[in-house]
Amino acid sequence: MALIHAFIASVRRDDEGQGLAEYALILALIAIVAIVALLFLGGQISTILSNVGASI
Repeated sequence: MALIHAFIASVRRDDEGQGLAEYALILALIAIVAIVALLFLGGQISTILSNVGASI
């Protein structure tokens, strides 16, 4: 009986933590890319939005 419990425990490993860590890393990478893009393109985006707002 103990052998069956050991087999079930080995098959049913908890891999949710690994998946959650991978999603967190992807989210952090996307956030870094977005921040860098805003730093470099912020002035141009602001000008475009101002022109659109003025034309409306």
